[in-house]
Amino acid sequence: MITAHQLEVRAGARLLMEDVSFRVAAGDKVGLVGRNGAGKTTLTKILSGEALPASGSVQSTGEVGYLPQDPRSGDPEVLARDRILSARGLDDVVRRMRTAETEMGSDDPEVRERAMRRYTRADAELHAGGGYAAESEAATIAHSLGIEDRILAQPLKTLSGGQRRRVELARILFSGAEILILDEPTNHLDADSIVWLRDFLKAHSGGFIVISHDNGLLEATVNKVLHLDANRAVMDVYNMGWKAYLTQRETDEKRRKRERMNAENKAKTLTDQANKMRAKATKAQAAQSMLKRAEKLLAGVEGERRADKVAHIVFPKPAPCGKTPLTAAELSKSYGSLEVFTDVDLAIDKGSRVVILGLNGAGKTTMLRILAGVDRADTGRVVPGHGLKIGYYAQEHETLDTGRTVLENLQSAAPQLTDTEARSVLGSFLFSGDDANKPAAVLSGGEKTRLALASLVVSSANVLLLDEPTNNLDPASREEVLAAIRSYEGAIVLVTHDEGAVHALEPDRVLLLPDGDEDLWNDEYADLVSLA
Repeated sequence: MITAHQLEVRAGARLLMEDVSFRVAAGDKVGLVGRNGAGKTTLTKILSGEALPASGSVQSTGEVGYLPQDPRSGDPEVLARDRILSARGLDDVVRRMRTAETEMGSDDPEVRERAMRRYTRADAELHAGGGYAAESEAATIAHSLGIEDRILAQPLKTLSGGQRRRVELARILFSGAEILILDEPTNHLDADSIVWLRDFLKAHSGGFIVISHDNGLLEATVNKVLHLDANRAVMDVYNMGWKAYLTQRETDEKRRKRERMNAENKAKTLTDQANKMRAKATKAQAAQSMLKRAEKLLAGVEGERRADKVAHIVFPKPAPCGKTPLTAAELSKSYGSLEVFTDVDLAIDKGSRVVILGLNGAGKTTMLRILAGVDRADTGRVVPGHGLKIGYYAQEHETLDTGRTVLENLQSAAPQLTDTEARSVLGSFLFSGDDANKPAAVLSGGEKTRLALASLVVSSANVLLLDEPTNNLDPASREEVLAAIRSYEGAIVLVTHDEGAVHALEPDRVLLLPDGDEDLWNDEYADLVSLA
């Protein structure tokens, strides 16, 4: 159980919410919602014990499993299977058993005997922790999330960002924690995995808090909604399912509007009457009393909800370039013995629209990183054409320098901007006032997305490499990104699970990985997007 009592939450000097109290017990399946920047990720960090509130307290009983938006993947040398097993402390046991098994094949009888004793002890520990059934359970969860056996056998350092995130999700679900806190758990999941996750959460006997922009997941699983209203700096608690919440929230907004209008009308009448009476000395005291009543009326109702602010996103007018600004020839990439792709050719013409498709782990992100010059191919070459200027959006936000502020990150992307111009751009991306001075390290996933997109906007790039650009965005911000993709005049190479993003792109070509086959786009490929 998690109990929050009179929490005050701030981002620097900015108040996100105050006097917030609620409880999550077994059976409470909670959707935590609110626009980007409302404080959802900050609140989950506080609830998981990774951050402290400005005031108030959080108490938890039982184990809490937390999947952050940017999960930490542990030791990069650890195998993916062992990372998942570590949720129940079984990873060390399994490693000792593997080592003992190897030594049991030694020619030295003393080494064999010691190894057998170690194996027996480790085997007993494994049984005490759930035995081989626990290993089987971990494997089942992993497979249900699209993590194949070959991936489970790889070190974390060889996995893509999407694969690492799925490993972390599998680890949290395997942990057996009574309360789960999941921040955007459907990121990087294919359609089948999302359906499986819905069923898992519906069957979970404990409680959970989930942040998600997947309305289908929320509708299928939650029985309680916590809505963070950034305009009012409060949390509204709805003890009901998703559809009922949407209806009730609209009713509440209409009620607040009526109450505000009635209070304003009454206050205006009192104020007008007081102004007439103040001219007469004998009625001055009565007039003052009326003014106080008017102020009390206005203070006693909640302000009408202002429309949520949305970042206004327009990708840059591309700098002049040649007919084919970017060419790649015979690209190959491997991680140890794992071959990702081989002999891939690609030519990006001026203004072309290319989508890269492939199953998770096929090398889509790796391909973009090589095209962007972040990683090097094992073989082949990337050839910049005349006037090439690349704008790279990384799904894990690696292009941001977390040791620098929001303002410094933007200025590094566009050194020609004055301080005033840079702050103006940041304001259009909802970073106002002191927000510009926040370290990038403390930003939520949605805020990092906005900052990375702002850096693209000022780049004057003529080739955009976009890796999952709609992840972590609320519906209104996502629509802004889709509109920016539609209207951009330069070339775009896109990796996405978002069918809407591909529709906005209107691709003319598709690159299929890991085979490297290139084809003209047709609607039959659209069915592969959500599976990729």
